[in-house]
Amino acid sequence: MRRTAELGLMLALALILSYVESMIPFSFGIPGIKLGLPNLIVLLLLYEKPNTGGEREALLVNVLRIVLSGFLFSNLYTILYALAGAAFSFAAMALGRRTKRFSMIGVSVFGGVFHNVGQLLVAMAVVETLAVAYYVPFLIVAGTVTGAVLGIAGTTLLPYLRRLEEEREQRK
Repeated sequence: MRRTAELGLMLALALILSYVESMIPFSFGIPGIKLGLPNLIVLLLLYEKPNTGGEREALLVNVLRIVLSGFLFSNLYTILYALAGAAFSFAAMALGRRTKRFSMIGVSVFGGVFHNVGQLLVAMAVVETLAVAYYVPFLIVAGTVTGAVLGIAGTTLLPYLRRLEEEREQRK
């Protein structure tokens, strides 16, 4: 029951970050580039409790956040693009984390890059052309930069999150 409440708080925080991100005028003239602030929550959930279902919890919170924020702040097309990006991103981050060969920053970079790959594949299907592939270099750079920034933030925040968990366990 307690973990459900904690995940509800993480979902609420991810929704708040989605809203904050929607208010930030962040554009380099390339559609689809965002900071990815809500992905910080997914990253933290992946690492918060190693080997205890963190992947399932991260996936659940991510999907719920995308659907809810899509209905609250955007439209169905945005939800479809976000779900495609999230699927690729999550798979890349989960695999990167499982190998234990990459830091949280590296795993986050994988997530940023593959999120853009997933969205680009949806764009290719929607517009029925491969011409949008010229975005690839820009999206790889953007995913790398934003993924690194979120990875650094996650690396900074994770010890505090784990300390809160340890304190909670000690009070039991």
